[in-house]
Amino acid sequence: MIEQHDEKTRRCPILGHDIAFAYCRVPGREIPCPRIFDCWWEWFDIKAFMDAHYDRETIAQVLAPPKPKMLTLCELIDKAKGEAGSPQGL
Repeated sequence: MIEQHDEKTRRCPILGHDIAFAYCRVPGREIPCPRIFDCWWEWFDIKAFMDAHYDRETIAQVLAPPKPKMLTLCELIDKAKGEAGSPQGL
């Protein structure tokens, strides 16, 4: 069952406060947090959990290095420009 560890909590090094494992599995995005392995390995066998519940492609996305911040910023600017030019309310 994928929810088996959801109630466990720990301090999140990114957010700076306690969070439940459920948030790490679905942190406002489709894939788990990129730090899920680093944060939870002492609490339970996170590798076995991930292998049991996620396919190799998803795990590879989790483990992939993040995009450079400048690239992400440029993508967000381009997206905002595209949305600003589209008609609203149609």
